[in-house]
Amino acid sequence: MQVTQLPIRCPSVMPGGKTTTTERMLFYGGVTRTIGEVHHGDTVMDYLDQERERGITITSAAITLPWADHRINLVDTPGHVDFTMEVERSLRVLDGAVAILDASAGVEAQTLTVWRQADRYKVPRLVYLNKMDKPSANMTLCLDSIRAKLGTVALPVHLPLGHGKKFRGVVDLINMDKLEWDLGSHDRGQRYQKQALTPEDEEVWDAALLARCELTDSLADLDTPLAEHVLEVESLEAAQADFLKQALRRVTLNQEAVAVLVGSSYKNVGVQPLMDAVIDYLPAPSECEQPAALSLYSPSLCALAFKILHDPQRGGVMTFLRLYSGRLEKGQRIYNVNGERTEKVGQVLIAYADHFKEVTSVEAGNIVVVTGLKVTSTGDTLVASQSVANAAQRKLAAAGDPKAATTLLGVQVPDPVFFCSVEAPSASQQKALEDALTQLQREDPSLHAEVDEETGQTVLSGMGELHLEVIRNRIRKEHKVDADLGPLQVAYRETSTTRTAQTLEVDKTIGDSRQQVKVSLCISPDPGHKFKSVTMEYSADNQENLGALRRHHLAAINRGVGSALKSGPVLGCPVVDVRVGLQWCQVGPGTSETMVAAAAAQCLQQVLAEGGCQLMEPVMELEVVVEESLASTILNDLSRRRANILHLSQRHNMRVLTVECPLAELLGYSTAVRTMSSGMASFSMELSHYRLVNPAQQAAVIEAVTGFRP
Repeated sequence: MQVTQLPIRCPSVMPGGKTTTTERMLFYGGVTRTIGEVHHGDTVMDYLDQERERGITITSAAITLPWADHRINLVDTPGHVDFTMEVERSLRVLDGAVAILDASAGVEAQTLTVWRQADRYKVPRLVYLNKMDKPSANMTLCLDSIRAKLGTVALPVHLPLGHGKKFRGVVDLINMDKLEWDLGSHDRGQRYQKQALTPEDEEVWDAALLARCELTDSLADLDTPLAEHVLEVESLEAAQADFLKQALRRVTLNQEAVAVLVGSSYKNVGVQPLMDAVIDYLPAPSECEQPAALSLYSPSLCALAFKILHDPQRGGVMTFLRLYSGRLEKGQRIYNVNGERTEKVGQVLIAYADHFKEVTSVEAGNIVVVTGLKVTSTGDTLVASQSVANAAQRKLAAAGDPKAATTLLGVQVPDPVFFCSVEAPSASQQKALEDALTQLQREDPSLHAEVDEETGQTVLSGMGELHLEVIRNRIRKEHKVDADLGPLQVAYRETSTTRTAQTLEVDKTIGDSRQQVKVSLCISPDPGHKFKSVTMEYSADNQENLGALRRHHLAAINRGVGSALKSGPVLGCPVVDVRVGLQWCQVGPGTSETMVAAAAAQCLQQVLAEGGCQLMEPVMELEVVVEESLASTILNDLSRRRANILHLSQRHNMRVLTVECPLAELLGYSTAVRTMSSGMASFSMELSHYRLVNPAQQAAVIEAVTGFRP
């Protein structure tokens, strides 16, 4: 049985039908006997209490189902921007993705974020236009938005049969078949009628023939074997279905185009052809581009930990692994390359959402859950043994590249945009709160909890209002701590606008040791730059000095600089978009690395204080869909929120407003927009960029945070 990896994905704040589609796939695959519904709160994949109460997906859920002599490892992920970390780590380990879009809306703001995530991990994709039964569904609009906004070639392989509430099936353009479902049937869409399309089908024959020729022509431009076949048969109409299917698979795997399918999952129409398309066009694990480090370990065990879950009923920590090579067995001892520690696997489990089936072993290509791993975190690489890891290091050294990574590419963690204080209700529950936050941070790397040294408060940072609200509820319900969260605050950044340099000399005697350091650092504005190491700024005067700098002293300087960049002089926010240059470093004999790092940090703090640091605020790209009559009301409100209008467009009888707006102005916006539109408007947003605030705004922010006017 072949294994295919697949996340079901709808990049939208508004319900696009991810979980609804997944429930049908489980039913048709024989995993469940009934179909759960999101609005009934009885779905298999949305099993958390908060997911069922809110009707949204909060955490990714994995499940395995059979289809057409294949086994599909399926992951249903959230669509809300606040839970983008769940999408990030799912896409990291899966081989293919289905992007589920609302057929009446097309590509929305959050779609772009998810599409870029899939591009980063080179994940082949299909697009499924759901909700074709809506009166406002428009396939042409969706195809245009996919091509324009996502910058990819959209290849429709289906045409809808019927429009709006009369939507009853699809035309398969590859095989020229008509697939129709009986909407009045009680079999929940399990059976459908399949007939070859003929010229007698006047309703769709001409449109289907034209669409198939256009599909063949577009595919032939991308695929040489198909182009040669078309030349042989001397007609676009005569292209054989097998050649089209093979060509579509090749361009999908090469990520040169995306196949577009249509359906209505809630009406049980079009889900089986989607499942067939997963098998036909998305890759098996053996067909995917393998991580660079995998060659160092294959054919022995190599796996990536991508999700941590705490479950007291099953013995504590459960770790989700993607196996890239080798075999994992119950009770096996494995080595964590990142943590440099050997751990013992407890149980090996196959996930069925919140249920698990124990197995004795599992092979490469699968997603499994294991118990017993105590220190493994999200993004860690696990191999068969320490000797295998040492052998990998020797291979790199023999190849002349000892600095190359011996770990698989980890998961990119997004920066938080909101933070608030969190406090235990009493001193007796402080320990319980700390334990809860430790567990939640291990489960969710996008959540940060740190103690403010000045105030002693615990500061919780997350991806948005909903994210932190969900965390608060989990602390209260799962960990039984009635924690209090302070008011939400925006996570600002700081940057320098001028080039500045400073020299610091330290000469202290600590105990019997004399500590001497002289260091010169400079900063210069560099938008987009992320600090990894100081830049050597050589000149005629310092060539010899910097050339003699020892490696461990440079590492200490980098640690000190990295620490200083975490807290700027304006509000203690992280400093970004600056390049740090090292102009001089002189270290006396016997001076500790700790003193070198401290001197570098103190020097950089002085540089930043004199460098004219300014606050930068997060700016969101916001898309609001509202009735034409209410558009002016929404626009007036957005203008008071310092929004910049990017684009106004029409979508059927609705107005689509695309704007850029500071996040600070969007606190509580979901409530405000519902009030203004009587619940008729919807919106989605994603982080666009950070921008400098003007002096007046900066003074207002400082006063709001500190209570003092600068």
